[in-house]
Amino acid sequence: MTVRAVWNGTVVAESADTVVVEGNQYFPPESLRWEFFTASRSRSLCWWKGLASYYTIVAGGLFRPDGAWCYRRTSPLARRIKGRVAFAPDVEVVDGGGDRDGV
Repeated sequence: MTVRAVWNGTVVAESADTVVVEGNQYFPPESLRWEFFTASRSRSLCWWKGLASYYTIVAGGLFRPDGAWCYRRTSPLARRIKGRVAFAPDVEVVDGGGDRDGV
């Protein structure tokens, strides 16, 4: 099943190979449409996943600061999400078939 991340009506990531951790879909980096992402200076530390790096998403003239994050180096417990990207709750993540209407 294909999973899409949508910000401001724009599909910014799409993959049939996501990993769910703590309710977040983690997308492989090759599934992102990188033209919509800019690296952020923000970082956060999770005791079991590691250090997260963030991205600002820009689509349709709107900015979503720190709308996505990635664990480039993980703890051994979180190796399944190493290098994968997840999204803030206001970025719509939808399961579906061939297109957004499921057709």
